[in-house]
Amino acid sequence: MKLDQMKIIVTGAAQGMGRTFALELVKAGADVMAVDIAEEPLAKLSAEASDLPGRLATYAGDVSDEDAVKGAIAATVDAFGKVNGVINNAGIFRDRLLVKKDRESGKVKTMSLKDWQAVIDVDLTGPFLFTREVAAWMVENDEKGGVIVNISSVSRHGNQGQSNYSAAKAGLIADTKLWGEELARYGIRVGAVAPGFIETPILEGMRDDMLQAMLSRVPLRRVGTPEEIFMAVRFIIECDYFTGRCIDVDGGVSI
Repeated sequence: MKLDQMKIIVTGAAQGMGRTFALELVKAGADVMAVDIAEEPLAKLSAEASDLPGRLATYAGDVSDEDAVKGAIAATVDAFGKVNGVINNAGIFRDRLLVKKDRESGKVKTMSLKDWQAVIDVDLTGPFLFTREVAAWMVENDEKGGVIVNISSVSRHGNQGQSNYSAAKAGLIADTKLWGEELARYGIRVGAVAPGFIETPILEGMRDDMLQAMLSRVPLRRVGTPEEIFMAVRFIIECDYFTGRCIDVDGGVSI
């Protein structure tokens, strides 16, 4: 499907990769519903997109809240007449080792259930809810040619301190394959992109020594850009013979 035919939801659109996805889509003529919990950054995004070829609307809501997700779908249909895609990009981190013993005090610290559940709710349940609701709308309205894009991570292979995040991103790849199989009969495709280390506000706040240690794991010896991740997203949207698979865009980390 061509980008200018898309009536698409982008979650986590207020900053980072999601913001880039939303702007690049609108530049290409797509109509975008930008979803995020951060209302002020959403307003800034809307202002920046006002003179671009496509249309951008915003919806403030929690992607892990079922009613908010249904509200976002309804708002998209009200704004653009239909919905035929979603980019499940929203994600959070709550990093901590599963179990760690303090060398000085001997006290054992663990990852809390609260931190585990918070990441699972946003990073895995959120994509489940949006995919379910967008797909249900398309099936009910006989909307063919829809596409779901899940943003996973190189951490799906497992990364120390990220039991919750790794589990969510690995689960998202499993669901990409499963949903690709289940939804193909309705003409709906599902793909995933697994970014490596990307220029985002999170990386910008890292100490230089930590950043250099991280880059030593990347064969290309640099971080990627949100625009480079969007290239893979665009391929999935526009290649009508692609479904059920994940594209790694990680500078070679997963080699």
